[in-house]
Amino acid sequence: MASPDISEIPIRVNYSETDQMGVVYHARYLVWLDIARTEHLRAGGMSYRDLEAAGLRLAVGEVALRYRLPARFDDPLRVRCWVREVASRRVDFGYAVEHAGDDRLLATAFTSLLALDRSMKLTRLPDAVRRTLRAVPDPVRLQLTTGPGRTRLDES
Repeated sequence: MASPDISEIPIRVNYSETDQMGVVYHARYLVWLDIARTEHLRAGGMSYRDLEAAGLRLAVGEVALRYRLPARFDDPLRVRCWVREVASRRVDFGYAVEHAGDDRLLATAFTSLLALDRSMKLTRLPDAVRRTLRAVPDPVRLQLTTGPGRTRLDES
């Protein structure tokens, strides 16, 4: 089964996810990305549990996150996830965090996951996994940079 082009998960911001300013704490977005990515894989017929049982680990090797507008307590959100690129030893995901009530784009993100074997050494993604993960064009402009002087993801 092929993964969907774009998957989405609903989130409702709870009070414990906010900081003293009433805004979602910045690191919480990383948890939401992980949930969205896990559900994207599941929608394609794969689970992290099954991949790990088969000896494959997907480790985050790079992450970039751009905060555009704040999310606040009790906001209904949706996190969209898609595959940007599949290489022999890596898969890149894109994300859009949006306010579900009015479709405002709150954040964009990117993660690059490396394929590791049981001994945590770099390995090739199995062909079945590569066939399942279809790369699609970004549905939103990510406009991310990954470090000083690096504009690999800067799409402005």
